Amino acid sequence: MTATILVADDDAAIRTVLNQALTRAGYDVRITSNAATLWRWISGGEGDLVVTDVVMPDENAFDLLPRIKKARPDLPVLVMSAQNTFMTAIKASEKGAYDYLPKPFDLTELIAIIGRALAEPKKKLVRLDDDTQDGMPLVGRSAAMQEIYRVLARLMQTDLTLMITGESGTGKELVARALHDYGKRRNGPFVAINMAAIPRDLIESELFGHEKGAFTGAQTRSTGRFEQAEGGTLFLDEIGDMPMDAQTRLLRVLQQGEYTTVGGRTPIRTDVRIVAATNKDLKQSINQGLFREDLYYRLNVVPLRLPPLRDRAEDIPDLVRHFIQQGEKEGLDPKRFDSEALEVMKAYAWPGNVRELENVVRRLMALYPQDVISREIVEQELRADISDSPITKAGVASGPMTIAQAVEENMRSYFAGFGDSLPPSGLYERVLTEVEYPLILAALTATRGNQIKAADLLGLNRNTLRKKIRELGVSVYRSSRSA
Repeated sequence: MTATILVADDDAAIRTVLNQALTRAGYDVRITSNAATLWRWISGGEGDLVVTDVVMPDENAFDLLPRIKKARPDLPVLVMSAQNTFMTAIKASEKGAYDYLPKPFDLTELIAIIGRALAEPKKKLVRLDDDTQDGMPLVGRSAAMQEIYRVLARLMQTDLTLMITGESGTGKELVARALHDYGKRRNGPFVAINMAAIPRDLIESELFGHEKGAFTGAQTRSTGRFEQAEGGTLFLDEIGDMPMDAQTRLLRVLQQGEYTTVGGRTPIRTDVRIVAATNKDLKQSINQGLFREDLYYRLNVVPLRLPPLRDRAEDIPDLVRHFIQQGEKEGLDPKRFDSEALEVMKAYAWPGNVRELENVVRRLMALYPQDVISREIVEQELRADISDSPITKAGVASGPMTIAQAVEENMRSYFAGFGDSLPPSGLYERVLTEVEYPLILAALTATRGNQIKAADLLGLNRNTLRKKIRELGVSVYRSSRSA
């Protein structure tokens, strides 16, 4: 039997496009420009699926959705909106919509979603209380952020393990908090731990707790982050810095749902949602023998990559306004950025990403008496004219970068990711270790796997190169022409 699609949108052009596309796809289509007619059809038992805009002349779709879900809980509803914010996606999810599509949308994607919805009706979602809907935990209307909003909206009512990747300062913890605060575990605790900020020999104790006398200095029993996060969410930041012993313990938690404290013998059952994050290439760490492959696949159930700020520069004006509002609440004088100043900020590469932008806005609010922040002030604060920067907003070098420039850009990004605090100690050795692998791999690739030529290129003894290849787990490139 042919399915009937009910379409509601006050834009005549969109109604026409949807009517033609859905009819060609083999569906019966009924279209209307208002919520009243849509509700009359639904309450009368008509339609197998609804496609509706949020804002209509007589009623907001978010006000109509609860009535639809009460009257016909199995009727899938797809919500469209030009108000492309995080809260729009969350409201669509919490009100019981099957999916949310920001305008403009792709017709092929819409038809594919309709097919899935009709084949597998979505279960009714748990609604949040109205007082939790205020505020904007994530900011941005770019296409990149829209996809993140949609993924998060789909994950809110699940306990799936999430792996968030992205450069330092892109907001990985902010995304994890939003997932917790608007999800099914919002009444439980949110506990965050940064693996890079804790001495490696203390990580197991920090995560799982320890018993009295478990090691020198353990005078009393101590609870770990898993116990503190019971019933809620545990955010494991910089998971790539977790030592192997702790990785083995974490794998057991993911496999069996239990752990033991350091020095303890009795297994403890745990009910915690795990969200992990990293700015490293974990597959490279696996090749180097620094990260367990089985743990990687346990954590990477749902991968989510956050874009660097340079790839969503159109969000910068919204982010600036957001940080100004936050600064005003904290007692800083109100400011406004003129259009040219915002253009300068959109053209800058932001190696420290959103965290660096926030720091710059706060600094400008605190240090400059002017009510309006000009282009000259922004350029002065960023310490260089954008056209002279080796990195453009697209993240592509405007001219050949020296090795020193490349290292400097990366280290600026790394330090900016820690805000006002400092990175953990041991940075010199850590940087050297992380630089060695890609350097040796690049030399072997350039010489088509010829270790004699690669050693000469690097200025190393051939035996030294072989030793480092084994230690770092470098995959040697080979060809029939290799010497």
